[in-house]
Amino acid sequence: MAQRLIYFNSRDSLIRIDISNIVYFEGDGNYTYLVTANKMKSCLTLNLTHTEEALAAQLGKDAKGFMRVGKRFIVNMQYIYKVDVTKQTLILSDALHFVYQLPVSKEALNSVKELIVKTKI
Repeated sequence: MAQRLIYFNSRDSLIRIDISNIVYFEGDGNYTYLVTANKMKSCLTLNLTHTEEALAAQLGKDAKGFMRVGKRFIVNMQYIYKVDVTKQTLILSDALHFVYQLPVSKEALNSVKELIVKTKI
């Protein structure tokens, strides 16, 4: 599979990354943290909504591989491992090198679950 690169530019840095290496984005006010499969965490000078817009603008139809989950996260759907509504956690993993547990509301998790069942991603 060919690399699909995305760029995030800020005043002091440029991040260039293959989208398959992005596990999730976490919003924190005016900033967003990009978390990768090799556990690197980078701070973007964009809020989560602007990050979502940058994904759509640069990736086009490939942006559908990312999903907004609640108010704080955008996740790469290929890494969704477990949706645990009762524990209010979304577990992202490649089942080999990493596991991330994200705290997510029951409503948001139910939406994720529905989408996965409906589209069989």
